[in-house]
Amino acid sequence: MSVANIYYAQPLLDSISAAFAISPASIGLVVTLTQVGYALGLLFIVPLGDLVDRRKLAVGQTFLSAIALVVVGTAHRASVLFGAMIVVGLLAVVVQVLVVSTATLATPSKRGRAVGFVTSGVVIGILSARFVSGVIADLGGWRTVYLTSAVLMLVMSASLAWLLPRNATMPTSESYGTVLRSIPTLFLRDPVLRVRAVLALLVFASFSTLWTAMVLPLSAAPVFLSHTEIGLFGLAGLAGALAASGAGRLADRGLGQWTTGIALVLLTCSWLPIALLHSSLIALAIGVVLLDLSVQAVHVTNQSLIFAAHPEARSRLVGGYMVFYSIGSGIGAISATTIYAFLGWLGVAILGAAFSAAGLVFWWLTRHIGQRGAVSSPCTDGARSLAA
Repeated sequence: MSVANIYYAQPLLDSISAAFAISPASIGLVVTLTQVGYALGLLFIVPLGDLVDRRKLAVGQTFLSAIALVVVGTAHRASVLFGAMIVVGLLAVVVQVLVVSTATLATPSKRGRAVGFVTSGVVIGILSARFVSGVIADLGGWRTVYLTSAVLMLVMSASLAWLLPRNATMPTSESYGTVLRSIPTLFLRDPVLRVRAVLALLVFASFSTLWTAMVLPLSAAPVFLSHTEIGLFGLAGLAGALAASGAGRLADRGLGQWTTGIALVLLTCSWLPIALLHSSLIALAIGVVLLDLSVQAVHVTNQSLIFAAHPEARSRLVGGYMVFYSIGSGIGAISATTIYAFLGWLGVAILGAAFSAAGLVFWWLTRHIGQRGAVSSPCTDGARSLAA
């Protein structure tokens, strides 16, 4: 529910543009500003989880999200809408706070499985948001989408207050400024973190390439699918959610490296059926399932490995890691629309395959780094790095 708040607007841009008399060229700011807010939240809010009670942080974020969503749903000026969308993105990072809380609460032998289970919810939110918002907007208008989400956020805030354990975070004497400054230091000193960050950038560039550009050929001649029909491909991609827990279990068994390699092979191969969009929508659906399954398998494995490496710094690590996710998503989105304008869908498929193949080659060249890092104690290494 939290991550879906970022993506609800994508199929609603036409309606929002008409409501505020915003030009089609400028309405994209709704999506852009939401992503800006999300990136700021990753950098400045998620790391707070290493300093304060994560239960209070999650409850507060979901409650404030409800208020921000009400402002969006009742806004009558573009400036108010844009400002509220930044706040919606800023507070949506509660999903990362919950991922870190899950990693902390789980036993080491089940951490990957638990993180994968929660990540399944993230996948469902990302892929179903467009379809859900389209259906609700058809029934009650675009404002109803955000007001409905506001009610859901209030329910979730109360649920988290009731269910999450108190004082689940580890005490630390570090200041907020020290925590923020330690993020780049951790990534610079630990090669495993750097490798996993680069893999995240490349796989999410491939992911964003598909989901940003796919609506363009599907809504145009000769396919002419409606927004609701296009949203069904997102539901097909939910099969990737099934892979998340499985990948986490394999990481728990020490098979994270090979899980990553196999997933990257599948990711590269998925672009072959995706390239057949104009010939077969069934082939496209198969490619979508393979792509999402592969991306989520790499994502869950990445998180399992970095959480194990530095248990004292999980909140700041997930904040830093997800910045690479955002960069990759942005690169994929910009590149995909540009390539489509010049080379069409085949060019987009080649671009996505190139991102995927680059990830596979990079994994192969760096695959021994994770194995060497596994020889020493992750907790000890994390403590040494933070002490330094």
